[in-house]
Amino acid sequence: MSKYPFEYEHSKPFLQQVGEWVADVFYDVLPEAGFEVRDEQIYMAFQLERAFAEKQTIFAEAGVGTGKTLVYLLYAICYARYHRKPAIIACADESLIEQLMKPEGDLAKLAQHLSLSIDARTGKSQDRYLCLAKLEHARTDYEDVDLYKSLYEELPSFVHKSEGMQSFHAYGDRKEYPHLNDVQWERINWDPFQDCFVCDKRHRCGQTLSREHYRQSTDLIICSHDFYMEHVWTYEGRKREGQLPLLPDHCAVVFDEGHLLESAAQKALTYRIKHNIFEELITRLLKNEIRESLAVLIDEAIDRSEGLFELLERQSVSIPGSDRREIILNDKLIQEVAQLRKVIDGIEEELVFESELYTLDSYQLRIVEEHLEMMQKALSLFQSSNSLICWATESATGLTLVIMPKAVKEVLRERVFSLNMPVIFSSATLSVNGSFEYLAYSLGIEKYLSFSVDSPYEYENRMEVLAPAWKNGATFAEKMKTAARMLQRTEGRALILFPSREELRLFKEMIPSFPECGEMNFGFEGDREISHLISDFQRDETSVLCAVTLWEGLDIPGPSLSNVIVWSLPYPPQDPVFMAKRQEADSAYEEVDLPYMLLRLKQGIGRLIRTREDSGMIAILSEEIHKDANLRESIQSLLPQGVRLQVE
Repeated sequence: MSKYPFEYEHSKPFLQQVGEWVADVFYDVLPEAGFEVRDEQIYMAFQLERAFAEKQTIFAEAGVGTGKTLVYLLYAICYARYHRKPAIIACADESLIEQLMKPEGDLAKLAQHLSLSIDARTGKSQDRYLCLAKLEHARTDYEDVDLYKSLYEELPSFVHKSEGMQSFHAYGDRKEYPHLNDVQWERINWDPFQDCFVCDKRHRCGQTLSREHYRQSTDLIICSHDFYMEHVWTYEGRKREGQLPLLPDHCAVVFDEGHLLESAAQKALTYRIKHNIFEELITRLLKNEIRESLAVLIDEAIDRSEGLFELLERQSVSIPGSDRREIILNDKLIQEVAQLRKVIDGIEEELVFESELYTLDSYQLRIVEEHLEMMQKALSLFQSSNSLICWATESATGLTLVIMPKAVKEVLRERVFSLNMPVIFSSATLSVNGSFEYLAYSLGIEKYLSFSVDSPYEYENRMEVLAPAWKNGATFAEKMKTAARMLQRTEGRALILFPSREELRLFKEMIPSFPECGEMNFGFEGDREISHLISDFQRDETSVLCAVTLWEGLDIPGPSLSNVIVWSLPYPPQDPVFMAKRQEADSAYEEVDLPYMLLRLKQGIGRLIRTREDSGMIAILSEEIHKDANLRESIQSLLPQGVRLQVE
C-alpha cells in the first residue's frame, strides 16, 4: 500500500501532485460526502502549495467557514510522509488541541471520508501532567487529602512497584482528571521549580512516558504554542545536559491562531528565580568534599540571594486584578543584583577547579551549573533595564522573581524562521488594516508570503450585534441584569466572555440571585478541565459557558451557541508585560490597547457563526461605546459586511 493518499509519480514534482490531489478532495471527494465546495478553501490550498514547495513562511488569513484547518492538515500529512519526519501543528492553547483531536474534529473527518489512516499524537505542556512527587506531598499537606489519596491509589500499577516484564503506558494528562478544579490540579501538576532530573520517579512519570509516545508519530504532532516555544528555547540546553529535545526533528510547522505566537514566545523565554530553590540547589554542593573557598562563596551567595528577595518584597506593589506584583526598579535593587551576580561568577570559577578534582558528582554538578547559568542570564538583563520586563508572584513558599526579555524576534529569527522549512501562520486575524508588517516585524520575519480571504458566510440576516445602554452607568449590578435578560432571550445557549478571572468570579457569585436563570446550567472555566466543560456545553443545548480564555478557536456549531455576551471590551490587562509596551509607544491607546482589544473582540465575535445555518446575537456590555464615537466606529468596522451595531 502506498504511503501517500494518491498514486505518486516520480517523474513529476511531489508538491504539484499533492496540489492536484487536494483539488480532487475539495472538488469531488468531500462534496460527495456532503461538504460544500468553497472557492476560498481551494484558493488557500494553491497558496499553501507554493509555501511548502519553496519552504517559505506564509501568513494565511482566512475567515470563519473557509475550512482552513482541512487545507493545512492535508498538506502537512503529505509533506511529513515525503520527508519521513512529522509535521508540527502548534495550537494557541490546550483547548484547541482537544478540539482538533476530538472524535468529531477535522482529523477524524479526514480519516473517515478519505479512508486515510492518520498518525496524530499530542505533545502537551509540562503543566498538563501529574507530578508524582507533588502528589506524594498532597496526600498529607491539604484538607482534601482523601481526594489525593484516591488519585494516588488509581495510578497505574507500574508506578507503585518495580518488577520485570511490566508494560508501561502514558498517563497523568489533565484531561483524565476533569473533576478537579484548577486550584486542586495546580497542587499536583508539574511546575517549573520541580527538579525532574534528580527525581527517582522520572522513568515512571506520565510526562516522561507521553514524550516517548508522541516522538514515534509519523504524521503529525499536535502541541501548543507555549510548548513549541519551550522546545525552541530549551533545545540547546537539553542537548548539553544529555537530554532529548522536547520535540523530535520535524519537517514543517503550522501555527494555528498564529497571531498569538509572540506572547507564547515571551512566556517561553521567561526566567523564574526563587530563593528557597536556589538555596536548596546550591547547598547540595556542601554535602561533598569541597574546598573552603567554595564553601565561603556558597554561604555568601545564599545571604546575597536572601537579601535580594527581601528587597524585592519592599520594592514590589500589588497590581489590582492581577496575581502579579510590579517591581519598582531603582539603583539599590540593581546594585543588589550586581553583587549577587559577582558571587555567582566566583562560584562558577571555583566549580571549574572542583570538577578537575573529581570530588563532586558529575550529574549533580551539571544540574547546579545549568541553574547558575540560567540565573546569570536572567540577572544580566538588569544591567540593561530597558531590555527586560520583570514582576514578582507570591506563594506559600515565598516570592518568585520573573524576568522576561522584551524582544523575542532575534531568538525566533535564528531558531525558527531560518531553519529552511515551511512555516504556516493560520488565523482569521493576522493583518492590521490589510497589512501583515506589524506581525512580521514583531516576530522577526523578514521574508514571507501572504494572502487574505473573507468568510464565505452571509452574516447580514443571521447575526445581530447589540450594545445595551444604561441610565445609571455600566455598574456590575446593571450588567448582571442585562446579562440575565439576554440569557432569557435565547433560553441559555450562550457563551459569556470575560476579560479577567476576577469578573468571572463575581458573576459566578451573583448569578444564583437571578431566579430567571435558575433553570439554566452554568459551566465556569476553572471549575473543571476545559475540554470537558466545552463538551458538556455543546451537549446540553440550553446551558451557559462562562470563560476567560475562549475568545479564540472555540468551535460550537448549531443552536448550543446562539448568544455571545462580551462582558466588557477586552482591553489588555494592567500587568508588567503590557505596561512595558505602553511605555515604549508614542500613543499607548492607539498602538497597544485599541489594536489588542479590537483583535480579541473580533475573535470573540467569530465564535457565534460557525456554519451557514447558524444564527444568533452578540451583546457587547460596554458604556464606552456610547460615549466615544471613534471607538464605536472602530468596532463597527470589524463587524462582517451588512451587520450593524445596534444601540439598545
